[in-house]
Amino acid sequence: MHEASIAGGILKLVEDVRQREGFRRVTVLRIEAGQLAGVEGRALRFALEALAPGTCLQQARIDIDEPSGQAWCLPCGETIAIKQRGDACPLCGLYQLQATGGTELRVVEMLVDD
Repeated sequence: MHEASIAGGILKLVEDVRQREGFRRVTVLRIEAGQLAGVEGRALRFALEALAPGTCLQQARIDIDEPSGQAWCLPCGETIAIKQRGDACPLCGLYQLQATGGTELRVVEMLVDD
């Protein structure tokens, strides 16, 4: 479960920002983990909640947005929706796709208490 190591990296990022900015705790943490990012949202939430006690994330609400996957089909020249990497284009059936959306893994927003 690599989500545990990702959660550890997110916690480190948040703690570094807390130290630099001087806030006390995070009340809301919003993350984007796109469908094509290779991250299971529920597992990431579980890992973050497991790491939160005793940190500035303790009692924070964790929102995880999961943008859908999109790709550009080179033969069709169309943007299409895909559920996972390796899917064929639903229009032409070919596999020459370049992911254009849903690959994000980032902290989007933090609401904090001083």
